[in-house]
Formats: sequence, C-alpha cells, structure tokens
Amino acid sequence: MLTKTALRSRQSTLWRYQELLPVQRRENFVTCGEGFTPMLHLKRYGANIGLSSLWLKDEGLNPTGSFKARGLCLAVSKAKELGIRKVLLPSAGNAGSALAAYAAQAGLEAHVFLPANTPETNKREIRTYGAHLVEVEGTISDAAKRMSSMKDELNGFDLSTMKEPYRLEGKKTLGFEIAEQFDWKLPDVIVYPTGGGTGLIGMWKGFDELEALGWIGAERPRMIAVQPTGCAPIVRAWEQKKPECEFWERTETIAVGLRVPKAFADWLILRVIRETHGTAVAVSDDEIRDALRDIAETEGVLMCPEGAATAAALERLKQVNLIARDQTIVILNTASGLKYSEVLS
Repeated sequence: MLTKTALRSRQSTLWRYQELLPVQRRENFVTCGEGFTPMLHLKRYGANIGLSSLWLKDEGLNPTGSFKARGLCLAVSKAKELGIRKVLLPSAGNAGSALAAYAAQAGLEAHVFLPANTPETNKREIRTYGAHLVEVEGTISDAAKRMSSMKDELNGFDLSTMKEPYRLEGKKTLGFEIAEQFDWKLPDVIVYPTGGGTGLIGMWKGFDELEALGWIGAERPRMIAVQPTGCAPIVRAWEQKKPECEFWERTETIAVGLRVPKAFADWLILRVIRETHGTAVAVSDDEIRDALRDIAETEGVLMCPEGAATAAALERLKQVNLIARDQTIVILNTASGLKYSEVLS
C-alpha cells in the first residue's frame, strides 16, 4: 500500500511512486535509475539577489543528463508493455538522447528526427545508443513534419510531446518529488523553463493527484514559465491574453531545448499559469549566460542554458512583486551544463 511512511524505505527513483504510474507489470519497467534528483539550497546566490529560500531542482543528474529521462522511461516502458516494437520522436536534442537510451534497454527500434543545428553531443549520444537519426533543416517543428511524412513508411509509434499520454506521467513525478522533498508543503513559487511545457503541466497534474490522496491541501505554487526572447510564443500569448499561441517565425537562442515555435499543448500551459496566478517571462541570451556563470561561480552547479533562464528571470520577477525575499522558490535545471560546452566561456 502506498503511504508517506512506506515511501521512506523505497528506492530513490521515480519508481518509488509506482502505484501512481501507468505501467502495470514490474517486468516492463525500463529504468536507468531516473528521478529523485537533489533539491539544492542556493544560499550564496540567493543572498546575492535578495532571496533567502531559493532552491534548485537539479535534473541534470538524471540518466542521459536531462529531465527527458522521466517522460521517456515511462513512454518506453508502456510501449514495451503494449507490445510496440518501433518508436518515433522529433526532438530538440535531449529527448532524442533519452529515447535512444531507453529504447536500447527495452530492445525497441528508435527513430529520432532532429534539427540539423542541434548540439553535436546529442547527435553522438543518439547514434551511440543505436537509434536511427534523421537531421532536418529548421526547427523541431520541421523535424516533426519530416517524421510525419515518413510515419507510414516506418510504421512506428509516435512519442511526440503530448501526442501520447505516458511522457506526461513521467514528468508528473517532478511534482511528487518536490512535494516530498519539502515534507508535503509545496513551495510558494516554481519557475520553469518552457518549451513543450510537459513538465509544467505534469507538475500541475501531480499536485492534483497528491491532493486527491489527501497528502497535500488545495494550495498551489505560483507557476512561472520562462522562455528566451528569441523564441517566446507562450510569453507573447500571455501578454496578449490569448488562449493559445501563434507560431514563432524565427527561433534564435542558445537555449536549444526552448526552440519550440508553438507547443502542442500551449493552451494547457497557459491554463496552468492562469489558474496558479503565475506569469510568463522572456529573458535574453546574454542574461542566460550571466546567470549560468553566476550560479557556477557561487554554487558550483553547472546549469544548462534552459535552466539558467529561470535564474535569469528572478530579478525581473522581484521587480514586479511576483516573488519576495522570504518565499520558498524553486527553479528547475533541466539538464547538465556539460552537454552545452559550445556555450560555455
């Protein structure tokens, strides 16, 4: 039986919540030890910017070095359980790496479609895991179009963001872990780097499930989406009070995981922000670089550009009174900075 007490003796992976996950038989768990990543108190950096309870959820310590391990381990595990043998995915980089790794362990054939300007680290990872890689000129949207044109020929199952239900089930464990790591009292604010937005939606779903269990109350963190100024469709829609986004024509940012011109679930992302009284903020690449360097120098944590975008947004959020000194604030680092050597000075 799943109880708070029972959790204390369970493995430190996302599978500790197995009763709340959709894979029914343990023999179908495809796992590399993902989840239950550390929650780090950024004492020095927080003091420098006037925040006494600033925390970092470091997802860079997941297998394949990113939070994409959460969603893809569940998606591949369920594909295995359902007897699927071939899986397809368009990716900006890290999701492709995660799919390739978990598909290799499950014995599935994987096809990954990437923008040609994706970092070489991701391309090498995907090939090394034995997945089939197709490079496409343009953005992840162009990669998705190429995959769609080849879908019938490949006869594989589409694992695109929010086009199947199981990646979201993996991402909701972020919410479970944040609640557990704060002893079942949610933080005041969560600042999240938003491309496809599955993690933001997943945390929201996870909190609802914990409330249904009676483990937390009805209070929710203020959910804040951060995007780069070079690709900010969610921010633009939020500022214009629109229910969904328009396609962002030219994507240009060092935060390659956030180069998503139009999220498939944009209306859900905007709903989460609205219902939690949050906001959406855009930051420049220069601000991202500065935040990445500052946190590395003060905390010894090497963030990815996407994660550093959340730190870059903090000063602006203070200025508009959306965060305050004594509030408990969690920022998400979605991948290891080691995967982005080309942006490190």
